[in-house]
Amino acid sequence: MVNEAKMIAYGPVPSRRLGQSLGINNIPPKICTYSCIYCQIGRTLNMYVNRQAFYKPKEILEDVKNKVKEAKSKKEPIDYLAFVPDGEPTLDINLGEEIEMLNSLGIKIAVITNASLLWNVDTRNDLCRASWVSLKIDTTNNDIWHRINKPHKSLKLDKILEGITDFSRIFNGDLITETMLIQEVNDGTKEIEKVADFIKGLDAKKSYISIPTRPPAEKWVRPAGEDSINKAYQIFKEKDIDVEYLIGYEGNAFAFTGNIEEDLLSITSVHPMREDGVHNLLAKAKVDFNIVERLIRENKLVEVEYKDKKFYMRKLPCSKIKKGN
Repeated sequence: MVNEAKMIAYGPVPSRRLGQSLGINNIPPKICTYSCIYCQIGRTLNMYVNRQAFYKPKEILEDVKNKVKEAKSKKEPIDYLAFVPDGEPTLDINLGEEIEMLNSLGIKIAVITNASLLWNVDTRNDLCRASWVSLKIDTTNNDIWHRINKPHKSLKLDKILEGITDFSRIFNGDLITETMLIQEVNDGTKEIEKVADFIKGLDAKKSYISIPTRPPAEKWVRPAGEDSINKAYQIFKEKDIDVEYLIGYEGNAFAFTGNIEEDLLSITSVHPMREDGVHNLLAKAKVDFNIVERLIRENKLVEVEYKDKKFYMRKLPCSKIKKGN
């Protein structure tokens, strides 16, 4: 049992997914079921699959209550209390009890999990107490799963996918998925289509396509390029999945600024804009296409193609990374 309650709650911090969220670090670093090649925290120090207690639930409740009180005193809004720890949150055997206790604060609860323990009935039941749950689904291919997520040797992908499906059928809150695309690992068309087919069956409220934006655990890892990300987005949309990017842009992507440059960059950091859509937006702002051409020259915007149509998206923050660096 870890006794460092002061290390548990942090924030609130801005999040495009959750607005202003107060983080809950219910797992000491870095205890996880995976050792993902792209993890920004680094390689997993302690690989666990057996759920256990790390903090006393009352310690978590008191620490979070204190943080909420501090935030309110500074008039800082909190939209969610979010379990986003330095490891896998569902390894905490007291997670369900903690969520139940925190619900008394009247703030929605979110959990971001790699979904590796959803084959476990107790884990699914614990997560059902939350309001918002994000599940990692990087691949449905067993070989790629081992390469990208480096799971504990006892875990089985087919059981995990079955558990994800079972959870989606009983969860009444907002179900979110997140797929991290790695260059030449899981960014091929066939692989993306298989992932999209699986996610389509979950009826998720939102699905995010992401890339590594911070130094990964394995130095050889490279983010998928703009063409691959746009292709993934279009494949997800074709299957009627509500999809957005998570490529490291911070702030309110949909805020109207009255500044056409800011509007273009904010929108295209979340959704690629088709050429005709860009022209419509420019017409409303009463400006011509020269601004798009300038943003491309300044390496802020990029033109990509999908099925013979042009799309524009924000230049990825890590596109400048070169092999060997």
